[in-house]
Amino acid sequence: MNKFFLVSGAVLLLLSGCASMNGAEPPIGEAACHKTDEKEIAALFDRWNASLQTNDPKAVAANYAEDAILLPTVSSKPRLTTAERIDYFEHFLQNKPVGAIDMRRIYIGCNTAVDAGLYTFALKARSIDVHARYTYTYRWDGRQWLITSHHSSVLPPLP
Repeated sequence: MNKFFLVSGAVLLLLSGCASMNGAEPPIGEAACHKTDEKEIAALFDRWNASLQTNDPKAVAANYAEDAILLPTVSSKPRLTTAERIDYFEHFLQNKPVGAIDMRRIYIGCNTAVDAGLYTFALKARSIDVHARYTYTYRWDGRQWLITSHHSSVLPPLP
């Protein structure tokens, strides 16, 4: 009889955990999923692009989580710390960059999101445009969306 109650209790506990994962409540000890949509995630690029226009590398770096990785367009060195990201943007901002999304796909998870596609940077100081591929991953930190990884690479010419 005790075995029956023990097994029944375990099954109920398992089922309640599954219901929590698919329903409104997260499992005990986990944060609730931040409600978002594609429009909000798309606006994160606009926020990042606007921070470029301040010409302040620290303002740009503030968009990134402390443990983020930046794999930048015009440098082969991964930027793993805030100081390394600031260093990259000190140089990149000298080009007076302005970004524009050419095409994108947005994927949304629980407190995470991915924005990937193609963008063009007008480098005003050099009067050139750079066409590149990009991927931003984001994490909701309880207050705001921060970039956890950012990969950008020059778009190769078509064959």
